[in-house]
Amino acid sequence: MKAATMESRVLILAPHGRDAGVITSVLQRDRFECAVCRDPAALLGELERGTAATAILTEEALTGGLDDALRDFLIRQPAWSDFPFVVLAMRQSIGRSGHSAASMQELGNLVILERPLNPETLLSATRSALRARVRQYAARRYLTDIESGKRTVERLNAELESRIAERTSDLAGANDRLMREIADRERIQSKVVQGQKLEAIGRLTGGIAHDFNNLLHAVSLNLQLIMRLSSESRAADYARRAKDSVDRGARLTAQLLSFARAQSLLPRMHNVNEMVTSLQELIEVSVGSKIRVQIEVCEGEAWALIDGAQLEMALLNMAVNSRDAMPDGGSLTVRTELLDSADNRPLVQISVQDTGCGIPETIQAKVFDPFFTTKGDGEGTGLGLSQVYGFANQSGGSAEIVSGEGLGTTVKLRFPQVKPMEVHDTPAGAAANGGGPTGHTRTEVLVVEDDVAVRQGIAEGLRLLNYSVREACDGESGLQELRRRMPDLLMSDYLMPGMNGAQFIAAARQIYPQIPVLVATGHADMAEVEKLVGVQSVLKKPFDLETLNAAVGSELARGRSRG
Repeated sequence: MKAATMESRVLILAPHGRDAGVITSVLQRDRFECAVCRDPAALLGELERGTAATAILTEEALTGGLDDALRDFLIRQPAWSDFPFVVLAMRQSIGRSGHSAASMQELGNLVILERPLNPETLLSATRSALRARVRQYAARRYLTDIESGKRTVERLNAELESRIAERTSDLAGANDRLMREIADRERIQSKVVQGQKLEAIGRLTGGIAHDFNNLLHAVSLNLQLIMRLSSESRAADYARRAKDSVDRGARLTAQLLSFARAQSLLPRMHNVNEMVTSLQELIEVSVGSKIRVQIEVCEGEAWALIDGAQLEMALLNMAVNSRDAMPDGGSLTVRTELLDSADNRPLVQISVQDTGCGIPETIQAKVFDPFFTTKGDGEGTGLGLSQVYGFANQSGGSAEIVSGEGLGTTVKLRFPQVKPMEVHDTPAGAAANGGGPTGHTRTEVLVVEDDVAVRQGIAEGLRLLNYSVREACDGESGLQELRRRMPDLLMSDYLMPGMNGAQFIAAARQIYPQIPVLVATGHADMAEVEKLVGVQSVLKKPFDLETLNAAVGSELARGRSRG
């Protein structure tokens, strides 16, 4: 049976006589669906299942009072329901007190019909009760639709709030990324501007340092000539004091060239233990009295092929960084060790360890990056450790940093170790110590230099060292002198008008492929020259007569060995 038909049934409870059959026959003539209940329990069962629209009861069914279960059902009806009852009572029972009358009042939605009654009256009352129940069903559907709509609205509202929260989160994330990108871009632009500024300053500084080197070189050589040729001790003392000032100026130009990052490496054999020990006093002065400096060198000798000046600068840079990390004082330890690499190659390790504040792990990967610094604006360029890292790698080694917040910092430099037997004495030791070549034929040197004072100083120094000298003011003049005859040694500047030193040497080698060449220059970028003549054939200005004598003798010896 369909649910709608079941809900429109009429329940009949008439326990005595033929009342149930008569009521059923009257209602069925009007096509009502009827269900006769044997007792109150059966009536309650049908009511609990919700399978009826109304119930017709005879007065006799209520004689014993309303059953508690039926009373509980009436109380528990949903808000839309008020189940209609039709009670058939005798005239004398209506308005009379008693169990049946009280039970009738408890039924609530009640229609009382007096017996005996006309069939039409029963049908009319049943129709009215059924219509009332149908309206209740409509209210139920309405309330159900409202509840369903409420749940749908709540679900859609929750979904909308979730989507809004997700979208808000996405927008917040995008905004955060945009702000980070803007900040990163501003930081990168600031670094680019700073780098361009430093590059411009570096170029200016490199040019100034080169010109200053030429001036210092001319002054230095002439002072040495005075010291050698003067017969008055007072004049020699004056010249010596002036020479000391020139040496300090030379160190200043070296620092300027290093700042300009235009310093080519000149690797030489160095005993690292001796270099570190000799730097102790300079490191102590650089870090101040609050910091205790310890030097710990390994047993034996630790030889490495490195640029000594660059190593000294790297150690001083690291010492100054350690000083800044220990504003209240502490200890600084410079240590050398001999290690084996992963491929069993011997290494020389130099470590600089401090007891400072340490470096957070999050930024340790960036400390070797150019322009990265944790110092305030104007307190550091961020080039110190990047120069250390570049120097170590350019020397065939490596740089590593080990640190932790509150645990101090250790910077380790590692270089390939070489054996002491690989260190050779200067081939021209005799020339360096003997004041020039000996024999009946004087060695001839062609000096090509555009600066008159520098050229004259070099020429006079070589003549004092017992060399024969020819001079040329630029590359074209030098080539003309070469075409006249081949000298024993060609000594050239790098920066000259017309053609630079590298171009001049290349042209000279086309005329005399095996001619010994020595480049004397204050210019820093010697990569092009080193490809032609090698690192050993570069003499950096300013230099003294002893260095000049040793360099000329060494280059002549190399020329003889090649010949």
